[in-house]
Amino acid sequence: MFGEGLDFLNILRIAVDIAIVWYVVYKLMMVIRGTKAIQLLKGIVVIVIVWALSIIFNLQTIQWITNQAFFWGFLSIIILFQPEIRRALEQLGRGSIFTRSAKSEEEEMEQTIDAIIQSCTYMAKRRIGALITIELETGTGEYAETGIPIGGNLTNQLLTNIFTPNTPLHDGAVIIKGGQIIAAACYLPLSESTAISKDLGTRHRAAIGISEVTDALTIVVSEETGAMSYTKNGEIYRDLDEEKLSEILKENIMQLVKTPETNLMNWRGKRNG
Repeated sequence: MFGEGLDFLNILRIAVDIAIVWYVVYKLMMVIRGTKAIQLLKGIVVIVIVWALSIIFNLQTIQWITNQAFFWGFLSIIILFQPEIRRALEQLGRGSIFTRSAKSEEEEMEQTIDAIIQSCTYMAKRRIGALITIELETGTGEYAETGIPIGGNLTNQLLTNIFTPNTPLHDGAVIIKGGQIIAAACYLPLSESTAISKDLGTRHRAAIGISEVTDALTIVVSEETGAMSYTKNGEIYRDLDEEKLSEILKENIMQLVKTPETNLMNWRGKRNG
């Protein structure tokens, strides 16, 4: 009986140990998701695979090179990603690395939706051209880096002001993530599809292009006609009214509050990033 109890305690200890490690790794993945660090992680995975293959096939030169990469890589990571590491530790200290309640997230999403609707309808009436990309699950960090960092809370006034003609940031796309305007004047990949209507300009082609490589929802306000459109999954849907725009935003953004924590963490992003 004593031995059986001891075995059970050992199994329980191992299970708790694995669960804690998994949870910490999971949280770290959520912190670096959508940043340059995720590309580094992919590179590390490749090096580990090459190292394993070099052992299996006894490739001594490659094994020596990968061993050197492991030896010096840790120090290089600390130096290159010192800002990201500091932010992660600050978030851990404040407890902000843990998610807030679903109610808080839902209220924040509603405010985001209302701000986008108010701004888009205002610009549509006045024929102010706009290109707004809303990040969902797939990271858009590489496209945000092509623009000017904003890092400000999303309001309809700020969003409208960015696209006001003859202002420094009006040309290009705005990228929104987690209730914040991450960057403005961003360059999006242009779609090369031959099926795009000839009457659509560069804004619409860029909106379709970003929807072909990410799951982002992108809203376009035409400067010529004031018509509102949106793109997702490589498709464009035109001639939206305020009611339809509200429906689309709620369908794509509000569903994140009902999905696993991974999507919520991705939508929120890093507030101080």
